[in-house]
Amino acid sequence: MMKILTILVPALFFAIQLVAALPDSQNWGSFRGPNSSGTSESALPPVKFGPEENVLWKADAPWSPSSPCVWGKRLFITTFHEGNLETRCHDAGNGKLLWTRVASRDQLEEFHATEGSPASSTPATDGKHVVSYFGSCGLVCHDFDGKELWRHPLPVARTAGGFGSGVSPIIAGKYAIVNRDQAKNSFILAVRLSDGKTAWETPRVDSPTSYGTPILCKNNGAEEIVMAGSLTLKAYDLKSGEERWRMTGLPAYTCTTPVLGGGLLFFAGWSPGKSDSPWPKWENILEKQDKNGDGIITVDEYKDGPVWFKAQDIDGNGKLERSDWDSIGGMMKRGENVLLAIQPGGHGDVTATHVAWKFDRGLPYVPSPLYYDRKVYLIKDGGMLSCFDAESGRARYTQERLNAIGTYYASPIAADGRLYLFSMDGKATVVKAGGDKPEILHRADFGERIAATPALVGTRMYVRTRTKLYAFGTR
Repeated sequence: MMKILTILVPALFFAIQLVAALPDSQNWGSFRGPNSSGTSESALPPVKFGPEENVLWKADAPWSPSSPCVWGKRLFITTFHEGNLETRCHDAGNGKLLWTRVASRDQLEEFHATEGSPASSTPATDGKHVVSYFGSCGLVCHDFDGKELWRHPLPVARTAGGFGSGVSPIIAGKYAIVNRDQAKNSFILAVRLSDGKTAWETPRVDSPTSYGTPILCKNNGAEEIVMAGSLTLKAYDLKSGEERWRMTGLPAYTCTTPVLGGGLLFFAGWSPGKSDSPWPKWENILEKQDKNGDGIITVDEYKDGPVWFKAQDIDGNGKLERSDWDSIGGMMKRGENVLLAIQPGGHGDVTATHVAWKFDRGLPYVPSPLYYDRKVYLIKDGGMLSCFDAESGRARYTQERLNAIGTYYASPIAADGRLYLFSMDGKATVVKAGGDKPEILHRADFGERIAATPALVGTRMYVRTRTKLYAFGTR
């Protein structure tokens, strides 16, 4: 249901613009491209493509869900290969592997063996620096020839349930920014791009593990870093790290990254525990899984496996008890699964004053929202696409099935009047932007997992599958 909220602000307020500080749109320098927008104003990718169609080149790439970033003639990814945490550089023109650099680590962070990787974070580049983040060891920066410029060591990340890190670094002016929402001791960090030394570090005391990426905003003359987390969206001053504003009413756990467009900031996210996926009662869990009837559940009794057991075992004592279950359930009850359109210009808690409109259906779990040509798009697990007018919030269509069912991790991207959508089981769908229903222009099946978000540069689209890197374009 959409809710339009009246904001009692002078009309002059709307002259204040929320402006994305975007890098050169000819490049795709970080997760999801310019400022994590997922869009390119200049790219002209092919409409039709697939494992055997419009392939300019393909190269082997070890599995990790991090996405490619591209600058000029260089393409960068991170990988976990034969026990090594790697940053790799490919020639964007022909796919040739130019160099590989290993990030040394004393310990490897825990990660989900099938869904995650200790190299899940997409690198970021500004054309001179290549910054990679690994939850096992911190930040490392190389130049385009692979020379290490600096390292910023960090303790091994401890994520909820040992799932593994997912946040990617960004480059914002003279800083590299990374968010470290983890099971305990969360913080957001800015290091100087010149030498890797700490510029500022701000605790996020109320933010357990999250998986989104920060974005950069220019808000009424001030540069801000905006980061979603558990229950709350926050903005920080780029120069000092001081919190400038916050908005509550987010899901209990967040995986998505906000986007900018049309003078508004958009967030969309979902997590279980609400009416569409209610949190089970403790008594029901005991009845199904407490095999020895002692009133607790051990890891060998828990049917969803050790990763999810650890995520529920809040106190880490190796036992799943009512107190653990009620703690998580309480957080989920506080969360709100929602699409938010947020007005700029606020300070402090802006929850009651700066929501332009909201909607509560068709929400994504992992893929971030997409703003494109005055519309907001959401792709939900099951292959269900929704479209909204960005200014008014009017739903043009909601939860329209694309006949590409399954889970979606890759975020939607757009260029040249088209949306590109990729499911985890390797189904690609091209949809014409706009309209009152999705118009399917092309389908492709890669036959293997796609978790990474593709990159759009020039006349090419770069796609990472479980085993390959592809460059698509018309010759």
